[in-house]
Amino acid sequence: MRLRFAPSPTGYLHVGGARTALYNWLLARRSGGSFILRIEDTDISRSTEEAIEAIIEDMRWLGLDWDEGPEVCGDHWPYRQTGRASLYLKAARGLLDEGEAYRCFCLPEELAERRERAMAEGRSPMYDRRCRSIPVDEAANMEREGKPFALRFLVPEGETVVRDLIRGEITFRNEEIEDFVLLRNDASPTYNLAVVVDDLDMQVSHVVRGDDHLPNTPKQILLYHTLDAGEPAFAHLPMIVGQDGKPLSKRHGDVSVGRFREMGFLPEAMVNFLALLGWSLDDSTTLIDREALVANFGLERVGSKPAVWDNDKLLWMNQQYIMALSDEELAQAVMPFLVREGLASADDAGAREKMLRAAPLIRERVKVLADAVPLVAFLFREVEVENDARDLLHGDENITILKETGKRLLELQRFDAAGIEESLRSMADELGVKARKAFQPIRVAVAGSKVSPPLFESMEILGREKCVQRIARALEITREG
Repeated sequence: MRLRFAPSPTGYLHVGGARTALYNWLLARRSGGSFILRIEDTDISRSTEEAIEAIIEDMRWLGLDWDEGPEVCGDHWPYRQTGRASLYLKAARGLLDEGEAYRCFCLPEELAERRERAMAEGRSPMYDRRCRSIPVDEAANMEREGKPFALRFLVPEGETVVRDLIRGEITFRNEEIEDFVLLRNDASPTYNLAVVVDDLDMQVSHVVRGDDHLPNTPKQILLYHTLDAGEPAFAHLPMIVGQDGKPLSKRHGDVSVGRFREMGFLPEAMVNFLALLGWSLDDSTTLIDREALVANFGLERVGSKPAVWDNDKLLWMNQQYIMALSDEELAQAVMPFLVREGLASADDAGAREKMLRAAPLIRERVKVLADAVPLVAFLFREVEVENDARDLLHGDENITILKETGKRLLELQRFDAAGIEESLRSMADELGVKARKAFQPIRVAVAGSKVSPPLFESMEILGREKCVQRIARALEITREG
């Protein structure tokens, strides 16, 4: 099997596109075939180098490596449509010479006016094929005179059957297919021409893509047949919709792969979640690792009904994957988020060691990696006591607790979680204060908040000197009022 993912670099990688890329990648890996990444950048006005780089970065983050494409090369280089114009022009000229295409001299504004008139009159807004009737010699003379034209495919009579691997056979009446444009009047290729020429040249065996492309498929099949080429197998994946049943878009929240990466979702969780948007291993299994996906994925279990995006399920799934990380893996995954927030530098060995020690304390509290930052920030920078926590530093009882805590921390023989806990619980008993109440002002003083990872383990990581300094600072706050 030779499969491809062919994004247009006019923006971010949408999660729907990532699902399509994943399905193609899984089929290629399971079959021992090839996965091709091809950049469809013929829309020069909207395509950007930044978008291409972002797509490549997101693909690599997801672990969807390609056998042919940008940065990898292959026998069908280049893998960007802007570098393949000669192939499209050659194919288009061949279709024109064989009488399978014709020149259309209608101006864009004329076409727009006719479409509007047709819709107002309740007629189909399809092109009315008027330039079909221009004699070939006359059209050639008009071209030589420099009159601009687009090249249109001459759709034959009859029917076109799409044999879809997911939906079965779908029949289209050719009279309802417009004589579609192959080359625009600036000689740039349209999607339908370029994609067929590229898939033929790259020997793509299976075209697996979203069902929004289904209207294009009969046009492309007609091109394959006209070019005397066998068509690839087609499979159109179900649409991804929001909870409201409408196509997934920005109104539903984040829909770009890059945003999920920035929030701290793990690529393994994203791959697992995306795989289940339209496919299932069985009726019950939810957590499926990459190896099991490769071993079991197939189009026969892909449904045709829209797949519903469920953010809660994705968060739950991500949390399960975070829970399964080792301390080393979790610390390594969180470090870039600390660097992003200015809490550490990328080469800070001390910060890495501190994060490694904090990892088991926060694992169960983290749904996405970014959640770790506010939980551990007090370990990496001086704290400002939150306004809603300051009341826990005031009052005679709390002041007594803080003073006694500072004294006991200085007297401890071993400054570890067990020793700290034993000393502070003994202090609470001697003061006649319930332990939970006694530990509240200590937590606020040390972490700056009412909420923190387990207190004694956090204090051990922070160290005796820092803990005593923060207790002293908290007492200053009580004197300041």
